[in-house]
Amino acid sequence: MRLFCLACLALLVAACGGEPAAKLNLGDPAPAFRTQRLDGAAMNFPAAATGKPVVIRFWADWCKYCEPEMKAIEVVYQRHKGKGLEVFAINAGQDKPAVAAFIIKLGVTYPVLLDEQSAIAKRYGVVGLPTTYFVDAKGVVRGKVIGEADEAVFERHALELLK
Repeated sequence: MRLFCLACLALLVAACGGEPAAKLNLGDPAPAFRTQRLDGAAMNFPAAATGKPVVIRFWADWCKYCEPEMKAIEVVYQRHKGKGLEVFAINAGQDKPAVAAFIIKLGVTYPVLLDEQSAIAKRYGVVGLPTTYFVDAKGVVRGKVIGEADEAVFERHALELLK
């Protein structure tokens, strides 16, 4: 099933056309993007997070690892949002009704962003879901997790960003 999910995402990203997916490495600046939040507000990154560390999470509702990890991220977010930690959960390739139904079911409180055409995912070089980037307050990628992770992994990366 995991291979099926990865294959679906690869096809989805490839269907975007244009240039190939980026290869985003640690130490690279996080690519800027504009999109819409699930609540309808416009989102412009990095302006929306100026001076704050950010967790950028790519996910989809069909990804069996995404649901438990999004709940784990919520726990870390609640623990550190008062210290300035931001979380942006970017849905790759699904429409707003599907995203909304999944988020209502999960009950997460961090911002959910729409990427219906997977253009942002492609700019970030996402080749599998879930994929999470940890970006420091200066907009530099300091960590990356591809695939399954737990609360302890998110906590460790968040604490590194908050130093």
